[in-house]
Amino acid sequence: QVQLVESGGGLVQAGGSLRLSCAASGRTFSTYAMGWFRQAPGKEREFVAAVSGSGGTTYYADTVKGRFTISRDNAKNTVYLQMNSLKPEDTANYYCAARPSWVASTRPRTYDYWGQGTQVTVSS
Repeated sequence: QVQLVESGGGLVQAGGSLRLSCAASGRTFSTYAMGWFRQAPGKEREFVAAVSGSGGTTYYADTVKGRFTISRDNAKNTVYLQMNSLKPEDTANYYCAARPSWVASTRPRTYDYWGQGTQVTVSS
């Protein structure tokens, strides 16, 4: 059983930055690959970024590549999403997810545990 709590969302102007955090429960955090997904009203949940258990492998959606960075601090049971050069189209509820594997995945259905989400709003 893993519980995830996101934080760091807010309102920012286009071109600005935010860093999201996801705090995880448990003492086997490093054995879980982690991902960030987002969902805007009326749209499907979409993949944003993922990181392997070790932090050595990362994946990014083409829409955020070069602007977002996913990282993790296993000693703190926390995964981060640094978001730079934000665009209005980045506006969404951002969800942290975990799966019991070292291997990261881009597919939301492969993740077993989900946080409640944190809202990111980017104004033009």
